[in-house]
Amino acid sequence: MTGPRRTLRPRRFTLRARLTLVYGAMFLAAGAVLLGLTYVLFNARLGGGTLNSSSTGPSAAPPAEASAAPTAAPGTPSGAPGPGPDPGPVHERFTDSREEALRDAAGNSLLTQGGIALLVVGAAAAGFGWLVAGRVLAPLHRVTDTARRIADAPAAGRGLHERIALAGPDDEVKELADTFDTMVERLDRSFDGQRRFVANASHELRTPLTIGRVLVETAMHRPAASADVTRLGEDLLQINSRHERLISGLLLLATSENEITERHPVDLADIVEHVVAQTAPAAARDGIEVTARTAEAWTAGDALLLERLAHNLVENGVRHNSGTGGHVRVTCGTRAGGGAELAVANSGPAVPPYEIPALFEPFRRLGGDRLAAGGGAGLGLSIVRAVARAHGGDAAARPRTGGGLTVTVTLPPDGSG
Repeated sequence: MTGPRRTLRPRRFTLRARLTLVYGAMFLAAGAVLLGLTYVLFNARLGGGTLNSSSTGPSAAPPAEASAAPTAAPGTPSGAPGPGPDPGPVHERFTDSREEALRDAAGNSLLTQGGIALLVVGAAAAGFGWLVAGRVLAPLHRVTDTARRIADAPAAGRGLHERIALAGPDDEVKELADTFDTMVERLDRSFDGQRRFVANASHELRTPLTIGRVLVETAMHRPAASADVTRLGEDLLQINSRHERLISGLLLLATSENEITERHPVDLADIVEHVVAQTAPAAARDGIEVTARTAEAWTAGDALLLERLAHNLVENGVRHNSGTGGHVRVTCGTRAGGGAELAVANSGPAVPPYEIPALFEPFRRLGGDRLAAGGGAGLGLSIVRAVARAHGGDAAARPRTGGGLTVTVTLPPDGSG
């Protein structure tokens, strides 16, 4: 079981596709307006009498209709109207029909050929717009890819060394990339300073605690030491031991947040069996049964850090158990798809689901307790998650039905196969 990850939303209509669609639609709209205006002007030109003036006149009468005109009857005076229909209306109807047919043919040809040409040029314009949009948006893809790699880093502060370093004209996109690089650089310095501070503080605090423990032990073991001094020394040693564990946990937490530079194949099952063999006798004296079911579980990483991960999980299960009659079940094996999986389930009081995310934060305990009497430093699960993520894995927890908690750590395969 892995912890919550950023869910990938379905692919939306990309900005490049939208820009291409806008380019193509605008070109088609402008072309359609131009074609319509041409069609209107063409019809207006044809309707302005150009064909009439060229096709009418004294010599334009159709030969058939001119020969069909009746001749004057013999004896009829010259210039007197002869019998039969007047040829004028027939000639005008013929001319109008020819003009209308010619106008319709020319308009249809203009619309058909112009429409085909508009579609072809529009498709070419859309393709050109696609290429231009891709070229313009390429720097934004670099910004997005860099931001995604930083966001997908296993631990906070990991991956902040990356920079976009965009080259090109000093435009809005380059300004965005440079601003992003500045922000990431400041975050990187902040995380590095925090880790150095924790490491230095831990090292500096270890010395006085070690000196204090030696002085207390010397005072306790003097021949003249009274029973009160011995009891006081035992209490002081317990407090000193807790502070030493706290400082060791801080140092380990600061170290495990860094990238694991040297990785070696490790069988997590061997580590788990060793840890259980160490902790089971002490847990049995408190009435808590620790059992393990292991199988080969190969991964790659630092064996010492992975041992501390397993030790913290088992120790956390024992500490937060229900006392006499409680149990801790450790399961280790290869998970589906490759990689190692370690699950530690312990009995104990019920854990509300909304409390679980806070358990992986430093110095957080169940119910928000931050008192020193809890027996732990509040770093156990924080170190577990930090070590797991430093190895490219993750840690998650879920409440058990009968009370207690199940913590699952997943680690990637060793990559040797």
